[in-house]
Amino acid sequence: MTEDVAPGETRPMEDVAARAAHLRGLLHYHSYRYHTLDQPEVSDAEYDALMHELRAIEEAHPELVTADSPTQRVGAEPLGEFVRVAHPHPMTSLTDAFSRGEVLAWRDRVLRLLPDDAEVAYVAEPKIDGLAVALTYEEGRLVRGATRGDGVHGEDITANVRTIRNIPLRIPVSGEGDPPPVIEVRGEIYMPRDLFEQMNADRVEQELEPFANPRNAAAGSVRQLDPRITALRPLRLFAYAVGYIDDGVPLATQWKGLNYLRDLGFPVNDDIRLFSDFDRVLAYAEEWMDKRDEMNYEADGMVIKVNDLATQQRLGVVGNAPRWAIAFKFPAREATTRLEDIGVNVGRTGVLTPYAILEPVRLGGVTIRQASLHNFQDLARKDLRVGDVVVVRRAGDVIPQVTSPVEALRTGDEVPYERPTACPVCHEPVVQEEGAVAVYCANAACPAQVVRRIEHWVSRGAMDIDGFGTRLSEDLVAQGLLGDVADLYILRVEDLLPLEGFGDKRAANLVAAIDASRDRPLWRVLTGLGIRGVGSKVAQSLAQHLHSIDALMATSAETLEEIAGIGGVLAKSVEAFFSLGHNRELVDKLRERNVRLSDEAEREEAGPRPLDGLTFVITGTLPTMSREAASALIAAQGGRVTGSVSKNTNYLLVGDKPGGSKYDRARSLEVPIISEERLREMIAGDSPAPSDASPAPQLDLGI
Repeated sequence: MTEDVAPGETRPMEDVAARAAHLRGLLHYHSYRYHTLDQPEVSDAEYDALMHELRAIEEAHPELVTADSPTQRVGAEPLGEFVRVAHPHPMTSLTDAFSRGEVLAWRDRVLRLLPDDAEVAYVAEPKIDGLAVALTYEEGRLVRGATRGDGVHGEDITANVRTIRNIPLRIPVSGEGDPPPVIEVRGEIYMPRDLFEQMNADRVEQELEPFANPRNAAAGSVRQLDPRITALRPLRLFAYAVGYIDDGVPLATQWKGLNYLRDLGFPVNDDIRLFSDFDRVLAYAEEWMDKRDEMNYEADGMVIKVNDLATQQRLGVVGNAPRWAIAFKFPAREATTRLEDIGVNVGRTGVLTPYAILEPVRLGGVTIRQASLHNFQDLARKDLRVGDVVVVRRAGDVIPQVTSPVEALRTGDEVPYERPTACPVCHEPVVQEEGAVAVYCANAACPAQVVRRIEHWVSRGAMDIDGFGTRLSEDLVAQGLLGDVADLYILRVEDLLPLEGFGDKRAANLVAAIDASRDRPLWRVLTGLGIRGVGSKVAQSLAQHLHSIDALMATSAETLEEIAGIGGVLAKSVEAFFSLGHNRELVDKLRERNVRLSDEAEREEAGPRPLDGLTFVITGTLPTMSREAASALIAAQGGRVTGSVSKNTNYLLVGDKPGGSKYDRARSLEVPIISEERLREMIAGDSPAPSDASPAPQLDLGI
């Protein structure tokens, strides 16, 4: 969005002034959309580029700086619904740097302003992508929480910050020593990635719209007018500075201030480092950029600060940015590109899903050519049009998504998208049930659906047939060798040999793997059938209660609802699946081809099992097995695994880095908490009854 000037050329002064005025208008508008409405129209990277250009113009032409320039303020006006409060000391902004050279130029400017013999140390801190807050404590009690707002005035969010679990209501947390009479703690409220993903999974399960990213989720949660809503969101704080403190506590450096905050009980980021050598500062920042995806929080850069507070005071502030700090920004996670077309995928249940075909764009070290559009309703809500310049984001730094069009760049040539009325693969009419979001192809014989159903059947979470991929599924369906998943069990070695890449050994190994899958437990068959809403956990619950596919087909939706964890929508989905003739025919074909459809014989042989009737919830990373393996082990021993802790939960199985919400819920309900080792002891027969087990211990969750 910047205007290029050829090397050696300069703009006429009137053009420079006009460009500066134009940039100020754009930045005011996008700042309002982002900070006040929470409805941004451009990516962070695009906004940063505009700000960077305006700041460069104003540095070259100080006479163009105006009092209302975005470079002279921190952010947008606070929302009117909150009480407006004044900050005792302004919450300044930071100058951004986008390259190693710009950071070195900042270091050189700092050194020029100091005596030649000055020894300067630096603190490097990850720039957390959340919402900045100021927390005021009087005599150790939290009396006010405020957003940064415009840097001079913010919004009073005290009731909301009180609900955030790792913000102390009283300091010091340990109860040792005396708190300062007054202290303001500055920090960033954010949402950990794992808790954000779990929250979004829960929202999808409840048929609610998932949040776009942790930053927006955190900002929106903190600014809820109802603190009860904020309390339900998995928010956390990182404290990064002492805003002010009564004179009784000497804090000579930023590093000492951070350690003081940690001693009081505030969460301080463990990735903050102190350096005396600036080359090591840069090396750490660049190293951290490479591993930031491993962290459990979003960060968009590294903040570098002069450590000595007296030196900070000497360096002072220019405009609203301190000279003693800079933000070394990471490569963008968002980018803008052109939407060249919209394609449609057909899933195993027939659901049509649109996807964006993009002009290739580099984002986070990857070239993006396609991106998710979720569904046709979401596509229409965003008003995406073929030919639009669009904002692309890598959700969780992995899945590219189109978040919005840049309407300001529309030319009038963009083409609105019309939802297809026929399946793009089999060309049969599509169906959309009244009130439903999904649009699907009702033709069960649609080749695209057949391929996807086979892929699902052979997947690790279902029948776990090794050596089967998408390309092979497509080839076998195209050649008429597979019409459904039951046809897998009549494949012969000679059928596979003509296919590219198959020799005698590979063909024999694949046929053997298919044959071995005939004896998989019932829950894997139920998972593999692809019944809407039936994943591995639900399948295990159904198999545990009904023991055979015949019993399941004969059970009404009303009876299925009596099974814990099976709601009305899910029960009707199961009933509807088996009411269709072609699905019953598929079950008969599987039976004819000796695929195991019952756990009755195994159940009778095994007799009573050690976990019969017990309900477990799993959280954290277990030492020797995945959650899926643990769920399968519990189900094999008669227990069941659910996703959330309730009064019906018998045990919470805890691994490393457990989720705080499940742990806290278990403690509040006095649900016993056990380790993987204890689970194995229970299976071996060394187990107290649930009522005799000790309540949850006090664990350090590290959150």
